[in-house]
Amino acid sequence: MCGQILQDNQEHTKHKRPDHRTDDTAARQTYLGGKGLIVFLALLTAFVPLSTDLYLPALPTITAYFDVPEYQTNLTLIMFFIFYALGTLMWGPFSDKYGRRPILIVGLSAYTVAGLLCAVSADIYQLMLFRALQAIGAGAASAVSVAIVKDVYRGRRREAILAVIQSLVVIAPAVAPILGAFLLNLTSWRGTFVAQAIIGVTVVAGSVAFRETLGERTGVSVLRTLGRLGVVLKNPGFASLLPIFSLISISNMAFIAASSYIYQDDFRVSSQIYSLYYALNAVGMMFGPAVYMRLSRRFERFSIITGCFVVMIVSGVLVYVWGESAPWAFALALFPTGVMTTCSRPPLTYLLLDQQRADTGSASALMSSAKLVMGSVGMMIISLDWESLIHTVGALNVVIGAMSAGLWLLVQKRSLLKKSEEEA
Repeated sequence: MCGQILQDNQEHTKHKRPDHRTDDTAARQTYLGGKGLIVFLALLTAFVPLSTDLYLPALPTITAYFDVPEYQTNLTLIMFFIFYALGTLMWGPFSDKYGRRPILIVGLSAYTVAGLLCAVSADIYQLMLFRALQAIGAGAASAVSVAIVKDVYRGRRREAILAVIQSLVVIAPAVAPILGAFLLNLTSWRGTFVAQAIIGVTVVAGSVAFRETLGERTGVSVLRTLGRLGVVLKNPGFASLLPIFSLISISNMAFIAASSYIYQDDFRVSSQIYSLYYALNAVGMMFGPAVYMRLSRRFERFSIITGCFVVMIVSGVLVYVWGESAPWAFALALFPTGVMTTCSRPPLTYLLLDQQRADTGSASALMSSAKLVMGSVGMMIISLDWESLIHTVGALNVVIGAMSAGLWLLVQKRSLLKKSEEEA
């Protein structure tokens, strides 16, 4: 699939004005190489699903083990996303000052240690604390990965690489719950956090092998470095796109937080069967970027993004009306949302990066943080005492799809966006 995306990109660029800048930084990756860099970036971007989906099948088990209400167990998810968002806001500007590589090594080392501490938690409150520490460390991956993409790639090539990374990233939501369910058969819920620590060691090793991509670094103080976040937010093009980019995370993360309860408690399926249904949604997400690259050969970004939001609304209606009849009906009704969520991600990410010519780390941090904050809002919404989780998931898709479409049309009407590199 990734090869098809790159092939689509090559065919598309035949009809575009050539970009004479080359990806020299990718060529200088002595140890990772060009393809290795893409895989490394995908693994960095996948830290959120790897850090959440791997232990989703264990949520009911953790609730029973500590004998606590469900909302307290869900707080381990919610707090992770809150502190992850805060971590990205710190690491992003710091990566503009100190470089991408040292930030990755420090942050991901902290993530690895915190994962081991999660595995030995004595109560739910320790688990919340160590998850927060784990989240702060993991924020380095999310803040820096998108910044590296802009450091290295240009024009249409950047959009293609974003699509490739997104395709690789969504393998994690497909594999992680299955792996988590498998681990529960071999060990307790603690084993899922040991597995996260092992992943952390792997990415730390990749960070050591990674060669710095940042050219010019900011020479201002630490406080002024953090203040660059405000400078980026004053950019009208960036600020207008940021809510559209992040709103989708509300409905997406609401489903993730509710999925184990919907399938295992409402539909009474096993953790193994649940992981397969969950993987079906992830498969849809996997195909989204490839769908975008194919559609972009014939349609403009504006039309594709608008269409994604419309399909999301229709999918939400199907979930609300049809979702309670059977687990397969719920999964199929939600499937188009998974495809359209990742179909809209490459063009929105590309447009956001293109609005900000400097302070790439800060821009990347704000993008990750906004997405994570909205995801936390979605998880808090779904954690309320709803009569039907399935109806709530469907309604959220309709509302968020309509809000995103409305904001997107408003941005286009007011012409707030700068021209992209390939149009300039």
